[in-house]
Amino acid sequence: MGSGGLELPPGDDGHQGNSADVPPGAVSLARPMSAGAIGPELDWDTDAWHEVRTRAQRAGRAYIWLNLVEQRLRAVVAAVLRPVYEPVHGDEWVVAAAGPAGQEWVQRAVAVREVSRRKGYLLDPADDNVLSFLTLPQLRELMVQHWPCFEPYVDERRDVELALDELEVTRNVVSRNRALSEAVLNQAERASARLLEVLGAGGDVPSTRRLPVDAVEDLVGDRYADVVAVHSDRVRLLRQFPAEDLFGSARRVDALGIGLNLLVQNFSGRRLLRLAESGGRVRLLFLNPASSAIKRRERELGIKRGELSRAVEMNILHMRRVRSRLRDPGAFEIQVFDETPRFTAYLVDGDGADGVAVVQSYLRRTRGMEAPVLVLRNGRNGGKVVKSDQLDEGGLFPTYREEFELMWADSRPVS
Repeated sequence: MGSGGLELPPGDDGHQGNSADVPPGAVSLARPMSAGAIGPELDWDTDAWHEVRTRAQRAGRAYIWLNLVEQRLRAVVAAVLRPVYEPVHGDEWVVAAAGPAGQEWVQRAVAVREVSRRKGYLLDPADDNVLSFLTLPQLRELMVQHWPCFEPYVDERRDVELALDELEVTRNVVSRNRALSEAVLNQAERASARLLEVLGAGGDVPSTRRLPVDAVEDLVGDRYADVVAVHSDRVRLLRQFPAEDLFGSARRVDALGIGLNLLVQNFSGRRLLRLAESGGRVRLLFLNPASSAIKRRERELGIKRGELSRAVEMNILHMRRVRSRLRDPGAFEIQVFDETPRFTAYLVDGDGADGVAVVQSYLRRTRGMEAPVLVLRNGRNGGKVVKSDQLDEGGLFPTYREEFELMWADSRPVS
């Protein structure tokens, strides 16, 4: 066996050492080993690929949050300290701001900047400054050293330092491409969101009070129109997005479907009553339990005749009892339709820019609890951190809102 993984040809009895048939100094050609000899050592099985993808996904999410935090902190440091030091020290204002205590790390940043200049790593002229080469801990050090300068703009120094402490573990793991646990990633995302809010860069999408904006959603959300989440079934939806979070602070709820179980069975009538009494408006559109469409749906699902219609009727009766307790029944409307149901939709504050919708299509032989769920954010494209160069073609939210209004106009009220 040769040192390069090559198999030397075997000799025979008549050819050894310096045989006359082999010229002196000649080297025999080696045959490459078959691919099968090294293949099993390099292959990754399904579990290994899954682990690698999971690591990459978590590291990618963490990197986006860290990137946003670092850029925001760099901008804040520049906005506060540059006017203090630049008039005297010019381009060397960062070195001056670091002072004697930061001489070591600021000189290291200067050296890295010079190397980057020589090797052509500075692709954007805006990054050709010492501040762009400071790490999060170094930016933090500048802020702590000059806290009296930052105090008028940041309420709590402790909040900033605690958030940066929580991010330090994630920063080290991501920079060294090591495994990042889900718990640490979640902690980093919460700390990053809190820090961005403290530094005055919180999300400007109104619906963040109900459905927090994800940094990844903000950056790449234009790939998915206004779809901000997809769940394989309603159980997983409610696990991550409980009904209380969806309907709890609503001022308007428009719901369309067969039985509207997501609302009726997961949100108390008392809470709905309070919503309507506080000035909100509720419009519920059920499939008529006496229609032929509900009988077809029962056959599709393979359930007993009348079982689905009775369940829908019970939901309607429950909502009627809630409505009967209102001083203004006009704030709580219930109607039924007779058409073939195509989807169920819950539009929360759908008349404003802070609307959120939960939409499910009806599938043959699949109950609504088991059907895939889309979560939509109204005005989604107006809140992106990174604007698309393409024209905004709108999303799915207006489509379902328009469909609701058309079906509401063609339906009839329940007395």
